[in-house]
Amino acid sequence: MTARPAAETPLTVPRYGTASLADLGPSLLASLGVAGEPNVLGLPEARRACVLMVDGLGWRALLAHRDRAPFLASLAEGCAPITAGFPSTTATSLTTVGTGTVPGSHGVIGYQVALPGTDTVFNHLRWTANVNPLVWQPRRTVYERAEAAGVTTAYIADSAYQGGNFTRASARGSRYVPANTTTELVVHAAAALTAADRAYLFVYHSELDMLGHMHGVGSPYWRHHLAEVDRLAEQLATVLPEDAFLYITADHGMVDTDEQSRIDVASDPDLTEGVRVVAGEPRARQVYTRSGAAADVLAAWRERLAGVATVVSRAEAVDAGWFGPPDEVNPGILDRVGDVVAAAHGTTALIAPHREHTESRLVGHHGSLTPHEMEVPLLRSGPLRRLGAFR
Repeated sequence: MTARPAAETPLTVPRYGTASLADLGPSLLASLGVAGEPNVLGLPEARRACVLMVDGLGWRALLAHRDRAPFLASLAEGCAPITAGFPSTTATSLTTVGTGTVPGSHGVIGYQVALPGTDTVFNHLRWTANVNPLVWQPRRTVYERAEAAGVTTAYIADSAYQGGNFTRASARGSRYVPANTTTELVVHAAAALTAADRAYLFVYHSELDMLGHMHGVGSPYWRHHLAEVDRLAEQLATVLPEDAFLYITADHGMVDTDEQSRIDVASDPDLTEGVRVVAGEPRARQVYTRSGAAADVLAAWRERLAGVATVVSRAEAVDAGWFGPPDEVNPGILDRVGDVVAAAHGTTALIAPHREHTESRLVGHHGSLTPHEMEVPLLRSGPLRRLGAFR
């Protein structure tokens, strides 16, 4: 079964295999001369590549506020977006880029999931359970494949993420370079780009996402920081060697919510009957049911959330290609997916305030399949004196 018609539910199914974050890593490796990697995105040959991942920089938000980001806007002219995977959330997207595989293959299928066979909610970003990251995410990473082919890698990001289990799951094999300011990001990127004959750098910047969560996309906080992101990207372009390209992308977009659009799914009696645990996040809920209750829970959630969310069974989500082409979804990770999956429409937030105190109060959210969340940029620049754009 596929999602309901676009006229009723304007959702964007990830464009796996043609134009998605899952295609970025292999395409980059192919452009750097690594054999056996498909260049689906048609990236040009280079000796060095740098990816700037701006957490929360949705394509539509960038276009709406292009006046705050003239450098990025110049690169975006004539371009089309690519898509995140599902759920459109940081843990899933960073692992998708880091492995070059779809979420249904690498298994990091959301911000939070219930550990199979338990009622324990496992937060991937905080790694809140005793789970071996190499077992939970066993796929070989893009960084490991690059290093094996003689391409030196570096992962440049805030020191807070260094050595963490999520980083081990999504980015193992790379040399971690801590950088806590935008200046440090640029300085360390410049050094890494010239430290080896062939290089792949991943530069991660998270503050725009945080400001969107707290204040909303398009708030003064978000817009002013977008200008800083624009300067960061431009500075990275100025330090590129002649044989390098800079790619700017994001892990997801974001939508703003308000009090009127929030539904408490953890206390509404229509939504709790037969439910064992609710995980995921406010825009993409994964619902784990009691034995024998899956069909009734599916029907109840569909009825209660009609018009504000697309609600499907696990099998329907897989068949619709939400987690990747069905033949690429690893059967061994299916029990991590909720028996029922709900993807919010519009500005709806499916909150669980008693357990998720912070998340339930946020303004900006992401995770669902709407264009504002799914569409992300993929912009390209050579050294600043020869600007270009990914087309």
